[in-house]
Amino acid sequence: MPRPSRAFDNTTRLRPNDQSLDDQYGEPENFLEISVSMPVIREVKTKRYAEYEIECFTNIPLFKLKHSTVKRRYSDFVWLRDKLEKESTRVNLPPLPPKVFYQSLATDVLKLRQEKLQMFLQIIAGHPLLQTGSKVLIPFIQDSNFNRDAYEM
Repeated sequence: MPRPSRAFDNTTRLRPNDQSLDDQYGEPENFLEISVSMPVIREVKTKRYAEYEIECFTNIPLFKLKHSTVKRRYSDFVWLRDKLEKESTRVNLPPLPPKVFYQSLATDVLKLRQEKLQMFLQIIAGHPLLQTGSKVLIPFIQDSNFNRDAYEM
C-alpha cells in the first residue's frame, strides 16, 4: 500500500487574527448603501411623471454627507448616464431600463424600473473611477438642490 504524502507535515495552521467584537461587528471601513424607492406620481398641469427617491448611507470621504435623500425623475437618470459617458470613456456603464411609452405609470412597469434604476446607481456609485473622476455623480446622489443646467458645458 502506498504511503500518503507528507508534504504538509511541517507546515503550521493559519491562525485567525484576534479581533475584538467592535472589529467583527462594527462599521466597515468603507461602505456605500444606495436605495431607490418606489416612485410617487406627480402631476403638473396636464403632465404626469414618476419621481424616485434616492437614499444614500456612506462613510466614504468623497461623499459630503453620511446620509442623504433626494428625488429624481427617470429623465434625470438618462441625463446622468449621458454625462458619465462623456466624462469617463474608460468605464463601461450599465444600461438603464428602457423608456416605456404605453402604460409607463403602471405599477408593474414602475416597480421593474425602480429595481433597474437601483441596480444602475449601485454599480456606478460603487465604481472607484466614477467616484473620483466624475463631477456629477456625487451631487446627483446627494444634492437636493441639484440642477442639471449647472453641469452643462
